[in-house]
Amino acid sequence: MFVARRLDEITMISGIFSPKAMISKEILAKVRKLEIRTKGLVNNLFGGEYHSAFKGRGMTFSEVRPYQYGDDVRQIDWNVTARTGDPHIKLFEEEREQTLMLLVDVSASGRFGSGDRRKIDLITELCAVMAFSAISNNDKVGMVLFSDRIEKVVMPRKGRSHVLRLIRDLYATNPAGSGTDVAGALTYANRILNRRSIMILVSDFMTELDEKSLRITSRRHDLVSVHVSDPLEVDLPNLGFLPVRDAESGEVRYLPTFLPSYRRRFRTEQRERLRILAETFSRLHLDAIRLDTSASYVEPMRQFFQKRASRA
Repeated sequence: MFVARRLDEITMISGIFSPKAMISKEILAKVRKLEIRTKGLVNNLFGGEYHSAFKGRGMTFSEVRPYQYGDDVRQIDWNVTARTGDPHIKLFEEEREQTLMLLVDVSASGRFGSGDRRKIDLITELCAVMAFSAISNNDKVGMVLFSDRIEKVVMPRKGRSHVLRLIRDLYATNPAGSGTDVAGALTYANRILNRRSIMILVSDFMTELDEKSLRITSRRHDLVSVHVSDPLEVDLPNLGFLPVRDAESGEVRYLPTFLPSYRRRFRTEQRERLRILAETFSRLHLDAIRLDTSASYVEPMRQFFQKRASRA
């Protein structure tokens, strides 16, 4: 009996989940709408959380000032104190500027969605939130779109117009590939980024993970994985003989979802896949976030930021 191994790499034959072609005006309208929604979240919640979660590379000397009651005596500048006859302390400031690199899986499986939102829609909004959070903290933002090949690369820069370009590219890119090569994307990003950066890997991870590439990247950069999923990845409803098409191979299959034994087997296999994925991230000591197309991403992201900040 055939069991769908990767439900979110299939699309309904009816085309319900297939996106319509968008013209430029439609893309621009989507970009503006997303900017308004995500910038509100950044200004009211995520901007400060992002700053606390992703610390700068270190502290640099800023200036000296006269000692005040309660100052840390370890920061006294003895040379200035001896020269002036009054105690002075050194002031330091965080070397804040960093680079945020978004590695975004745009393979065919991301076009699937069982509700009002496809996985790629959630991915796009998440990337917008992260990008606006970064520029609000004076960080640079870049992006690598990948499938089973590198689809598009936008080198890191600052500014609102740059972030709007990233969002536009996420909406407009029509990937040439259909599969997913996470290792290839990580290898490419490691090659183009000379300095340690914040690297956000966003994917549904419907592929075999190469632990070596994850381990190498996590040593060079601050790597965070974001796993985007859909409820139908785990629980299939009774839809009779369900015709589906594999979005990556084009193969059509009929799933006997009317059979309770089939639905139980499917659920067991998918939960095991999720368990292995989570175990892999844990073993490699990677920060991992799991988001669902049927739920808000605000609370999971807030919890992630707070957890990171508490470790600082």
